[in-house]
Amino acid sequence: MFKRLDTNYFNWILIIGAILLLIEIVFFHGGIIYAVISGCFVYMSWKKIQKLGWKVVFAISLVSFILAFFNLLVVRFFIIVAIVIIIYNYMKSKKAPQTIAPQFSDERKPKEALIHVQPLFDERLFDDLRTEDTAYQWKDVNIHGIYGDRVIDLSNTVLPNDTAVVSIRHLIGNIEIYVPYEVEVSIHHSSVFGRATILGAYHGQLMNKSIHYETANYNTTYPRVKIITSIFSGDIEVKRV
Repeated sequence: MFKRLDTNYFNWILIIGAILLLIEIVFFHGGIIYAVISGCFVYMSWKKIQKLGWKVVFAISLVSFILAFFNLLVVRFFIIVAIVIIIYNYMKSKKAPQTIAPQFSDERKPKEALIHVQPLFDERLFDDLRTEDTAYQWKDVNIHGIYGDRVIDLSNTVLPNDTAVVSIRHLIGNIEIYVPYEVEVSIHHSSVFGRATILGAYHGQLMNKSIHYETANYNTTYPRVKIITSIFSGDIEVKRV
């Protein structure tokens, strides 16, 4: 269901959900507290469920937690959104059935020699930021954020004759990184929800996945840049300029 959902729409759903959760905490905090207390009792009674008395406590706590959980404003919002998406996808599939066919577009094929490195582990579960438009002195990038887009343009600086590092940890928003043609690139990107375009290599849906790419001469040629990005919901694009 969510694989067909555009990343920007998904981000807005998360933002509205966070706002509703904040409203719930500020104005209707009784429901949150009741759900947390019930959850604690569920956890404690589950640890001692071998005894009959704790089985009764577990059953009562579980029912109380479920009722309190589904009574939260943010939970009801997500349920309504899920129902709307299901109905929308159903109506869309009736009007225009999805056709699965090979993709031959050159725009989604790698435009240079790349080595796809299999990651060792699979992922488990406010403002915009961009580099200066004029020339600037290079310093390794190590940033994190909650919301907004991140734009890193490496064409306006002189990279050291070594390995430059770009590390971005972000919650919601898009990441764009522009790399000069003469610079070798290694990128390791992990995402819970989003899409990725890495030097022409396209990934339509990254649902709780990690990808790793290197240019062919990364290990032997300088200058080079090592990019490490992690995002909860958003798209990433790395391209030449």
